[in-house]
Amino acid sequence: MANIRLIKRRVKSARNIAQITKAMELVAASKMKKAQMTALSSKLYAQKIYDMVLALSAKVTDYSHPLFLKPPVMTGKRLVISISTNKGLCGGLNASLFRFLIREYKELPKHDHVTVGRKGADFLSRIGAPVVADFSKSTPFVSIVPALIELVSREYGRGLYDGVDLVYSEFVSSLKQVPRKKTIVPLVLDAPDKTDESLTDFVIEPEVNEVFRILLPHYLENQVRDAVLQAEASEHSARMIAMRNATDNAQSLIGDLTLAYNKARQERITYEILDLVTARLAVE
Repeated sequence: MANIRLIKRRVKSARNIAQITKAMELVAASKMKKAQMTALSSKLYAQKIYDMVLALSAKVTDYSHPLFLKPPVMTGKRLVISISTNKGLCGGLNASLFRFLIREYKELPKHDHVTVGRKGADFLSRIGAPVVADFSKSTPFVSIVPALIELVSREYGRGLYDGVDLVYSEFVSSLKQVPRKKTIVPLVLDAPDKTDESLTDFVIEPEVNEVFRILLPHYLENQVRDAVLQAEASEHSARMIAMRNATDNAQSLIGDLTLAYNKARQERITYEILDLVTARLAVE
């Protein structure tokens, strides 16, 4: 016969867990809405800056900017900036990002890494990959963008890396977040569409090369900021869905335990009635 007291304790525990996960779901949903709006607006802004850089690239004649130049000697080594989360309970978001890292870089310990998010730093430390800088303690993560850009410019300028990559979770929708890799240095711009005269039919003052030179650092900064905001929106969305699933599972467990409790209670009552009847018959 099942232990009724044990089942009652399990039901109580499941109800407490359901209350906690429901509260966490509501908090994540509130944060997700704000982060989603910010990420979508940032994505549009970053795309517009990219379009402007692309348009100007059709007119510039000076490509000597450090962000365009490749190192004199190719080392086969890259600087990888991984944007994960500080906290867990967000489903398989970080696991998917780490599998993507392993798939994209066959020899992760061969490259140097910059981490934004404690989960990513812990993962890279476990596999023995060198972490040259960690920005996990600076929250919100968007506040570290200027320092991160300064680090990237300085380290790439030393000629130690073939390029600098961003690896983050791109926000597609509340139900879908996709790991993505983006090379931010050296800048590789797609060839502008020659048939689109709107990209090149304008006058620039004081001079195209000067405007292009000033715009490039802003372009780089906005690409990094967009990746950070995308990762933040992905985190809150994944956590909201994970907590919703946890709440549903807890409610389902409560239902199963309640059914088991009722069966055990009925079984106990039946045995007690049988004992009374047996004892009465024995007396008679």
